[in-house]
Amino acid sequence: MTSSKVKILNVEMDNLTTEELLQRYHQGLLVTPNIDHLIKLQKDRDFYLCYQQAAYTVCDSRILYLLSRLLFPGNALRAQITGSDFFPAFCEYHSRIPSGAKVFLLGGTDESVQIAKDKINQKTNSQIVVGAYSPPFGFEKSEIETGKIIDLIRNSGANALAIGVGAPKQEKWICSHREKMPEITRYLAIGATIEFESGNLQRAPKWMTRMGLEWLFRLSQEPKRLAKRYLVEDMPVFFLLAKQRLGIYRDPWK
Repeated sequence: MTSSKVKILNVEMDNLTTEELLQRYHQGLLVTPNIDHLIKLQKDRDFYLCYQQAAYTVCDSRILYLLSRLLFPGNALRAQITGSDFFPAFCEYHSRIPSGAKVFLLGGTDESVQIAKDKINQKTNSQIVVGAYSPPFGFEKSEIETGKIIDLIRNSGANALAIGVGAPKQEKWICSHREKMPEITRYLAIGATIEFESGNLQRAPKWMTRMGLEWLFRLSQEPKRLAKRYLVEDMPVFFLLAKQRLGIYRDPWK
């Protein structure tokens, strides 16, 4: 029988489909781990503790989704749910519900976040995105800038925050400041989704995604930024997964 959770290294992933997640996700933090997250979660205790606060944790990586079939043949992940697929589905779903979410977008550039806001509202024929802001570099270290952002979010009428400023910055910022935004009931950590929605970045062709090659497409778009991450920093994940399969992996935080 399929379990409601699949544990990969030190992350327990909710074994849900997109439709199930849309229907169940009423409040809390949503995180979408990929291979890079798994590596960071072995080294960054604050990031790990933030993950423990998540209401839902779903698999963003096609490679992890496929590997789960080898690692856990009786309890494999049922779906890959990327932040970049789930967020537009979330907006479409809630635009049809009278009491649905109202979203504030945080991330991107000054231009891209506004374009993303307009495109999402146009696609959903709604005003589901009620505010948008591109934070300056280093905003997470500035009390003044953080206070400004929180005021913008609270005054926007939003009850959901979608933040795309990269991991682990986005998750840590949410966990550090969520108590100051009582109006926000849902927090979505969505990585590069704002850039995808604006059209500044292209998504990989679906055939590449199905084969687990989306990382290669992303690498071709941003080689300087992603080469070291994908080709060096993330490679140890396969050694760690082999240790888990052999029953000798140990969570560094336990």
